[in-house]
Amino acid sequence: MASPEAVSPRDRAAAGDPPAVSAIGWARLWLRAAGLALLLLVVLPFHLLVKLFGYGSPFPRLYLGIGARICGARVRVRGTPLKRDVFFISNHVSWIDIMAIAGASGTAFVAKAEIGTAPVVGWMAKQNRTVFVAREDRLGVADQINRLRDALAENWSVTVFPEGTTTDGYSLLPFKTPMLKVLEPPPPGVMVQPVLLWYGRWGREIGWIGTENGKDNAVRLLSRPGSFRVEVEFLEPFHPRDFPGRKAIAAESRRRIEEALAKRLGGPVRPFIGHDALGAGTPVPEAPAGVLAASRRDA
Repeated sequence: MASPEAVSPRDRAAAGDPPAVSAIGWARLWLRAAGLALLLLVVLPFHLLVKLFGYGSPFPRLYLGIGARICGARVRVRGTPLKRDVFFISNHVSWIDIMAIAGASGTAFVAKAEIGTAPVVGWMAKQNRTVFVAREDRLGVADQINRLRDALAENWSVTVFPEGTTTDGYSLLPFKTPMLKVLEPPPPGVMVQPVLLWYGRWGREIGWIGTENGKDNAVRLLSRPGSFRVEVEFLEPFHPRDFPGRKAIAAESRRRIEEALAKRLGGPVRPFIGHDALGAGTPVPEAPAGVLAASRRDA
């Protein structure tokens, strides 16, 4: 076991021991929080007015896109997202992912049921037409699938993170398939488009890993100095009928994301050692060789 002096602040955060935030860090956090609140006050009246006439408000996308920048993310979009009748399947690194993908495409999301009951965050998620699911409620899966199917039927784009949790940005977990049952059989005209989220050298710091809780993670990210790059790469879409069954769809989506991630890493995608292992004091893995230099060239 490393001595406390040898443990980096990032390792301590992953182990559930958040490092102290400086006075300047708190000032950054409150400035960013104030920016998000002010932006909400500006766009909310227009959003609610549009909602009086039905769905299709552009303001959640606008809010999340600008909000990502306020939080320090500099989002770069690669590829072309489909605009409607699309099921995005993405890897998952941080809550910043939601702001980045939504800002780039206007998509709704599948999220854990407890987010829907969270103060403020739950209400805001509902404004972006989030479909809430209880992963442990096996008896309610059919109802959840029906709500997803209704969402797709209303011409929304919907994003799911089939890993079920976040990683360090350099790894991929197995894709879980229950929420892909909505594609058995696929609704008419609906396509699947895999998405790669790539944080480059910032993945080690931004990734929400270990036993760090949500509040501590938000404080750490909003109080950090400077900005960070996140790329949202929309990969080539495919028709789910060409890969019958949710397991085949998940496997093909993961294959395409893994292939794109391996290109960024300059080598094979490495295994993720797991949140519990990191929480026990294992150092957070460093960025793979070559990622740091490549990210600096692209910065």
